Amino acid sequence: MPVYVMLTRLSPEALNRPQAVSELNQQVEARLKRECPQVKWLANYAILGPCDYLDIFEAPDAETATKVALLVRSFGHATTETWLATPWERFEALAKALSG
Repeated sequence: MPVYVMLTRLSPEALNRPQAVSELNQQVEARLKRECPQVKWLANYAILGPCDYLDIFEAPDAETATKVALLVRSFGHATTETWLATPWERFEALAKALSG
């Protein structure tokens, strides 16, 4: 299954109480499990920089990955960027096939 990387930036309103982040995460997680059961979460990180979170997940296709980003955004507390991640071995194979 394709791997996607999603960066999320929370709005200041999402951080108005210490427990707000945890509550929002639980709500988003429950909705994603309900709406996108085929998505498999591989890793979640809180990060420093212009974004707050880095999520890595598998989805069957770009449409499902888009749905994940839209669901995260639908709570009104975040913006996202989502990228397709190609494993290095696959990237190398694609590059070699072009050079021959």
